[in-house]
Amino acid sequence: MHNPELQHEGASLGLGLGIDAGGTQTRWALAGPGGRIVAEGTVGGLSALQMGSADGREAVQATFGDIASGVLAHGRPSAVRAGITGFGGDGGPLQRVLAELLGLEPAAVVLSNDIEIAYLASFRPGEGYLVYSGTGSIGAFIDEHHGFHRAGGRGVVLDDGGGGFWIAREALRHIWRLEDERPGAWESSPMAHAVFQHVGGSDWSFSRQFIYGRERGEVGKLAIAVAATAERDPAAAAILREAGQELARLALALVKRFGPRPVALAGRAAELHPVIVETMRAALPLDATLSQTGVRAHYAAARLAVNACSAPTAIK
Repeated sequence: MHNPELQHEGASLGLGLGIDAGGTQTRWALAGPGGRIVAEGTVGGLSALQMGSADGREAVQATFGDIASGVLAHGRPSAVRAGITGFGGDGGPLQRVLAELLGLEPAAVVLSNDIEIAYLASFRPGEGYLVYSGTGSIGAFIDEHHGFHRAGGRGVVLDDGGGGFWIAREALRHIWRLEDERPGAWESSPMAHAVFQHVGGSDWSFSRQFIYGRERGEVGKLAIAVAATAERDPAAAAILREAGQELARLALALVKRFGPRPVALAGRAAELHPVIVETMRAALPLDATLSQTGVRAHYAAARLAVNACSAPTAIK
């Protein structure tokens, strides 16, 4: 969406830029005074963890460049609030790169974990628990004093049960364990057909290159193929039910620590198939309130940025 009256006048009108960066895709939005969304867009995924390698830093620079190109076509923001997956608190390099591309002082760019933004798009501090299932998964609670508490969310190598990467990995694990026992078993599996079509072929070399050679967000997209076969393949349906159990575990961990509160489920992986949320709901206490929300974290981030538009902005 585009408002031509705002073109090239963002800084003077106090636009706020919100960014929601995940492993699969990155969404941005510009909000004007009062929080009205005046422009938005989508670019490739990114993670703060990519800053640990030269190739990763180049990829982040390119993705930030794509964001800047789209944003500046509508106007220069006065402030930026960005939620970035994998963010651990040392945001200096990310902050400087993004600020330079947008023509801002680094102080105008505020970074946080992407889940903090998603939580604030769903609840006020202290109000409820957010379970987010995207490429990875996490349970989050921001208390009345703005303290952030997590359950899970420690990365796909350790866990992230119920997220897209986890679903993809479980599908490949199931398929190849059966191949160990009965070579050729995949030919009678709708899930295996869909998975092998996605990765490029049925030889192990294709699966190996896919799982070990692709970024985690790309691997997570394989979950779409798994969900598409759930009505025809009991193994796919079982994996999705296990995903629902994993997401329920995150909510239950927070309930055990902080007491009963409403639970919101968000994220693209949670929307893959109804059985995920159905299983999660069945695993929670009968009196628990569970809602599924199509949270727009980039909108929430943009509106937070608008509130900070008195910060130093464009470099003269």
